[in-house]
Amino acid sequence: MLFGKKTSKASVSSDMMKKQQRYEALVKALHTDIYRYALWLIKDKSIAEDVVQETFLRAWRSLDALNDEKAAKSWLITILRRENARRFERKQLETVDIDDVSIHDETQQADDDVSNRELQRLLGGLSIEYREPLILQIIFGFSGEEIADQLGLNKNTVMTRLFRARNQLKEALEKQNEQRGRANG
Repeated sequence: MLFGKKTSKASVSSDMMKKQQRYEALVKALHTDIYRYALWLIKDKSIAEDVVQETFLRAWRSLDALNDEKAAKSWLITILRRENARRFERKQLETVDIDDVSIHDETQQADDDVSNRELQRLLGGLSIEYREPLILQIIFGFSGEEIADQLGLNKNTVMTRLFRARNQLKEALEKQNEQRGRANG
């Protein structure tokens, strides 16, 4: 009986040595190709090295499942691809409730800035007799009567000037839009 235990220990040790030699031959023959593929797939040297190391660790654990040595390269590539996929499964991205986040749209502000500058330019193009009452109404919020008092004019004159100023701005904007339309296509 004592002899039987020694034989089984020697057999296990012999099997481990064979597995070790088989594994080392596998690593020696295919490590460069597997690493090259990992680097191509992952595009980061250090992560590729980690994934290759994990690939060969998994290969060691399931080396007994490899029956055909000719299929070793495709077997290792499959392990590597799965290991790379596990890398993303483990990665937990921080999630945020969309209702708790406010996003500032800078493009809208830039568009508004351009529109404001255009409007200021067009206002500046109006003659003073039309520009002044319009600015008092739009910017300061004065009524036609208040503008008439400030400028020392009749209320009807102020209302006529406001009407004409708006029409001139409207025509200038339409002309500008027509020119943009021609320029764009």
